[in-house]
Amino acid sequence: MIHQDGSRHEGVSGQKWDLIVTMDDATNEPYSMFFVEEEDTMSSLQGVREVIELLGLFSTFYSDRGSHYWPTPEAGCKVDQQNLTPFGQAMKHLGIEMIADCSPEARGRSERMFRTHQDRLPRELALVGITDRADANRDLTEVYRSAFNAEFMQPAMEEGSDFVDWIGGPLGDILCERFERTVGNDHCVSFEGMKLQIPADRHRCHHVKAKVAVLRRTDHTLAILHGPRKLADYDEAGKVMPPNLKVAAYIRRGRPGQSGQFICYKTGQFYLLPTLDWSGVRNAPCSGWAVEEGDPGASEDAV
Repeated sequence: MIHQDGSRHEGVSGQKWDLIVTMDDATNEPYSMFFVEEEDTMSSLQGVREVIELLGLFSTFYSDRGSHYWPTPEAGCKVDQQNLTPFGQAMKHLGIEMIADCSPEARGRSERMFRTHQDRLPRELALVGITDRADANRDLTEVYRSAFNAEFMQPAMEEGSDFVDWIGGPLGDILCERFERTVGNDHCVSFEGMKLQIPADRHRCHHVKAKVAVLRRTDHTLAILHGPRKLADYDEAGKVMPPNLKVAAYIRRGRPGQSGQFICYKTGQFYLLPTLDWSGVRNAPCSGWAVEEGDPGASEDAV
């Protein structure tokens, strides 16, 4: 079971941030730690994503009753497990069971852990001259977390791991905020003051008046989906992001010297390319190529 909590305190002299910790409930080992300006849906999704990318998928998630985790119709009442928040929807998509904190003992353990961090972190960061959040987060990942685990982590009662390798596609398109929008007459989607231009699509003449979903990922990039199809990816400023062809994988829809379709290794999105150059596949500077067995020109070197 994974436990996540956040606490606001002074990270470096004169600056207060929220520390988000995502940890193993059995061993007290933090798998993810970072500072943010304010705890919210995106910071909680980021913590979960870092754990899955590090170790794999887990079965149970335990948290407090924060409004970004759970809707609570009335203060002090039970959480609403039917009307899910964006975070709850993402956990349901992944098959992760959520448990709301209802135990004073559990809250006390979490508070003790954060008191330890609040006591140690400002001093340790000051000793190495860290004064900004980016450097503080780098130290948390590269130095502090392993030192903390060596001192405070408890051994598991049983050997082995319950984590399951994640093979379900791009996590960023699941661990994200999702907003429903309608495409305008200008073939753009209005989103938080930006106009997201939908590129030309060979599958459809236009998407005017179509209902689409805008995804905002934890790295603040965006995407537009129409049903299950991704129409485009965008950077933080709303500019269309071109496909990264260096991390594409060939699928059997073309032959060398002919047009064919590639799938982006990182995003899972398909792109139509004018010609296939097997030398480019063989010499690709990454390990993300996958060539379907039996295709002419394919070799094990390309996988």
